[in-house]
Amino acid sequence: MTDALANPGAAGVTPAAPGAPDRGGLALQIRHLDKNFSGTRALNDVSLAVRRGTVHALLGGNGSGKSTTIKILAGVYTADAGELEIFGRPIDLHGYTPATAQSSGLRFVHQDLGLFDDLSIEENFALDNGYPRRGPGIDWKSLRAHVSRLLAEYELDIDPRTPVRKLRPSDQTMVAIARALQDQDSAQELLLVLDEPTARLAAQESELLLERVRRRAELGQTVVIVSHRLREVLAVCDDFTIYRDGRVAGELVATTPTEDELIEIMAGRSVRALRPTGEAEHADRTPVLSVAGLRGGPVRGIDLTVHTGEILGLAGLVGSGRSSVLKMIFGEHAPDQGTMTLEGAPYAPAAIGDAMRAGVALVPEDRAGEAAFPDQSVTENLALATLSENWTAGVMPRGRERSAAQTLIADFGVKVAGPDALFSSMSGGNQQKVVLARWMQRHPKLLLLDEPTQGVDVMSRADIYAIIRRAAAEGCAVIVASSDLGEIHALCDRTLILSRGKISDEVAAGTLDVDGLTSLVLREKSVTDAPTEAQP
Repeated sequence: MTDALANPGAAGVTPAAPGAPDRGGLALQIRHLDKNFSGTRALNDVSLAVRRGTVHALLGGNGSGKSTTIKILAGVYTADAGELEIFGRPIDLHGYTPATAQSSGLRFVHQDLGLFDDLSIEENFALDNGYPRRGPGIDWKSLRAHVSRLLAEYELDIDPRTPVRKLRPSDQTMVAIARALQDQDSAQELLLVLDEPTARLAAQESELLLERVRRRAELGQTVVIVSHRLREVLAVCDDFTIYRDGRVAGELVATTPTEDELIEIMAGRSVRALRPTGEAEHADRTPVLSVAGLRGGPVRGIDLTVHTGEILGLAGLVGSGRSSVLKMIFGEHAPDQGTMTLEGAPYAPAAIGDAMRAGVALVPEDRAGEAAFPDQSVTENLALATLSENWTAGVMPRGRERSAAQTLIADFGVKVAGPDALFSSMSGGNQQKVVLARWMQRHPKLLLLDEPTQGVDVMSRADIYAIIRRAAAEGCAVIVASSDLGEIHALCDRTLILSRGKISDEVAAGTLDVDGLTSLVLREKSVTDAPTEAQP
């Protein structure tokens, strides 16, 4: 691999001589950054160089140090040691604050965009930059003209008076970016840091956003992206810095690595997902669930069967009905028409409890909002699926509950301080392992998974794939709905492509690569890629 700087021991990467292409100097340079938390070394001698006019990826597993670096740059954390230069100007890290970051030209857009949904776009801009005045009142005409010009510059053909809640997710993110950079008309040079900008977006929304980010870099903007989605950063980024255990494990400059090469640097070992080649050996062709003529909401007539030990994928654009199918199977939404059988018997759950008693489990897309109680302990979250089994004479035996939690934490490889730790204290990957462990202790016949690795780092993703495959190997039938076609390709024995609420194609494992799956999903994009909410 040419023009790459990496640790000599990083698999798949050859160190290169200095002198990578320079786009007019460095926007950001960090040298020998250290940070400790109560004796734990979060950053150990970290150095980082970001070239002007590039899109630079910061990659690594949860706890690797990338978020700590960003928080030091934002002035949230104070570094213990290190040197910092922004656009060639030395910055004293002692007394460095968020105001210092702002005045030095750093701008941040976090996963929580910080937008007020019920306010208009122009009001959100004004909250950040102040309302222009005309005498004693607000100069709405001037504000609207200012925001209109910025929206046009960021390729957003939207009325500034539109409430943020009416925007599609990718447009909300671009509005947050435009707001963060609205003072770029000044002589000050700016560097934009995007923290997980696509975590809340479906695949086509992510693609649209990243195309816009790429064009900003082509116009001279410098962007740093923190992301777990490797295929996305590979498509848009020029340079890559990979963290592992608080150190920089590799730095790739002006090169195009493969996804597997990035994973190997992040993990320090190969964690390539085992890709099925043809029908899974463990699938014995005994039908577990059969669905005929299912209709309701966006679903307009679905027939499917999933077998013992089979992992069935549902792929499609936003609005294709993939999530709705899972919710109807789980009894969360009642279908308007259609019949279902579970292990040969009629199955028509009137509520979620009926589905659970029948041996069906669902891990929903919105982990925090629908699958967990973030402010309760890991033990309490794990116990939710077995409450009726554990009650004794109207009392919950806490010792038994805690012991069961410790066993599940060990069995599912959950990294957490202990069973009494808050669910919200864990990384996304470990939260998802807890949700999976909660359901798997019930030994379900049918496991329904909606976006099972959304917001999860690559190492946790490999662990979650292993959990899913283990469930299938033990005889559980699995249905996976995902917008990540790399995930569908890596996991599924068979995939159904949904379009406008119907099945448009069926694909066996090993017959198409990810690009082939993408072509099928996007084939009718001009018809199906409609926003789910009102557009201005």
